[in-house]
Amino acid sequence: MALRPNPTLRQRRIGAELRRMREQAGFGGSHLARTLGVTPAQVTQMENGKTGVSVERLRAIAAACMCANQPLIDAIADMIGERGKGWWDEYRPSLTTDLLDVAEIEGHAERISTYTITFIPGLLQTPAYAASVFARAIPPLPQSEIDLRMAFRLQRQHIVRSGSTPYTAFVHEAALRMQFSGPTVLAKQLGTLIHDSESPGISVRVVPFDIESLPGPSENFTYINGPVPELDTVQIDFSFGCPLFDAPAQLASYREILARMESVALSEEDSRDFIRSVMKEIENKHG
Repeated sequence: MALRPNPTLRQRRIGAELRRMREQAGFGGSHLARTLGVTPAQVTQMENGKTGVSVERLRAIAAACMCANQPLIDAIADMIGERGKGWWDEYRPSLTTDLLDVAEIEGHAERISTYTITFIPGLLQTPAYAASVFARAIPPLPQSEIDLRMAFRLQRQHIVRSGSTPYTAFVHEAALRMQFSGPTVLAKQLGTLIHDSESPGISVRVVPFDIESLPGPSENFTYINGPVPELDTVQIDFSFGCPLFDAPAQLASYREILARMESVALSEEDSRDFIRSVMKEIENKHG
């Protein structure tokens, strides 16, 4: 079987879970290879997502590694059985892998939660606001690249604006006040944010300046729930990319951060009132 030159995110995640099973059992690649009757190179290729894994092979690996987590095994089996391409695949020749990975993982999410401190969450941005965010990139993006990313983002937004995937956005007050293209664009963005917060499946919670302490990191992040907790993923926003993390300790830390956000953020109704007050303040000041 030919090796995959560029495994998709899902294919890489299946491989990573197989590696995790092996490591938790305390086996080296050579030991597992002997048990399965394959070469160590084949084990490496499966764990890198370079080679496909059948459901039968998955269950053989789980049995060899004494993995008794049946919900996890069944969830991985469902991933293996997936067929067809996602809408994001049409962008594969023209966008970076990290952007495609984010869309792919969102497309399979059971639930999505975000925390932003520097801008309105991308899944709820208006076209004018998003364009201004893209335009501030360093080095500057050509207009054709901005247009491409805009089209891509609008398609990503469908999963939450359609109500198909439950979405919670924790938005720091700083993000509500940060201007990317002037007060008019910001005021319209805040109005849209209020409207979105009243839509089915979307929850917007404001984290105000006057809380006693920030309950999480200073960077924006997204927590994506998979079919079982072990298949959750965290995506961090950095200026140079948006890396993904799925180690159990990392997932546990961000679950705790989200729990703390829940305890300090304003309620949904109080958040709408707060956003309205900021929007009116901006309109009155610059109107």
